[in-house]
Amino acid sequence: MIEFTEPAGNATVRLIWDAGMKDDWQQKIDAAVAAARSAESVVVVAGIREGEFQDRAYLNLQWHQEELILALANTGKPVNVLLVGGSAIVMDKWLDKVNSVTMIWYPGETGGNAVADMLIGTVNPSGKLPITFPVDESQLPLVYNHKPTGRGDDYHNLSGLPLFPFGYGLSYTSFLYSDIKLSSAILKTGNEAVVSCLVKNTGTRKGSEVVQLYVRDELASVARPVLELKGFLKIALEPGEVKKVSFTITPEMLSMFDEQGKRFTEPGMFRIMIGSSSRELLLKTDLEFQQ
Repeated sequence: MIEFTEPAGNATVRLIWDAGMKDDWQQKIDAAVAAARSAESVVVVAGIREGEFQDRAYLNLQWHQEELILALANTGKPVNVLLVGGSAIVMDKWLDKVNSVTMIWYPGETGGNAVADMLIGTVNPSGKLPITFPVDESQLPLVYNHKPTGRGDDYHNLSGLPLFPFGYGLSYTSFLYSDIKLSSAILKTGNEAVVSCLVKNTGTRKGSEVVQLYVRDELASVARPVLELKGFLKIALEPGEVKKVSFTITPEMLSMFDEQGKRFTEPGMFRIMIGSSSRELLLKTDLEFQQ
């Protein structure tokens, strides 16, 4: 006999039969460690459960995956972690113990080939994060384009900075941003302004970089985001090659909604920033909008 009451929301009854099932996760980790000791390097594929009605209260890896990563890292072998999923994962317990972490999302049927090409260096990774990865769940909600808070440090026992910011992504090469220029320091209604910069591949490998344009309204009559992505462009560069990247800025890109929900562009100063992520904005200049 099963008795239950229905509260507000969905009512669920589960009959779980685990007779005969082995709780042998430690033995499986021990077997993985034994195999790793005779290997040159280790690749760990870990993942999360998510989907409709599958929200996660905790963003860490479950099912003893963190214990597996830590045990493999303790072997002294290089450990490379591949994460399968579509949302943020916290890594504070093991991130500093491994050699690399790659978010491979849901790569599909041929994803194994793509990941293998990336791991062995046939393909140079160039992806950028479309979401923010927090250090801890207590930081949530955490987005790059939040409104001003008027606060200093977010917590007395934890930084308000993310683990990996929006737009973040590494490569097997490195890039240098320089020489930001505006076609005009003043933008008027009906006109356009062009902002440009130089990007150089300073490494020894051919690679692609996603150059990102962000804008901040310095003073507005309504609350505006501290940062807004307004454009991005992916370019491929040979070692030592330099390319000029340009973005066109229109008054519409600087617009906002007023208290009645109508879009308008307010005169004033706008900070124009270019970089490799929402936290790596090394090139900055100012643009004034006049009606």
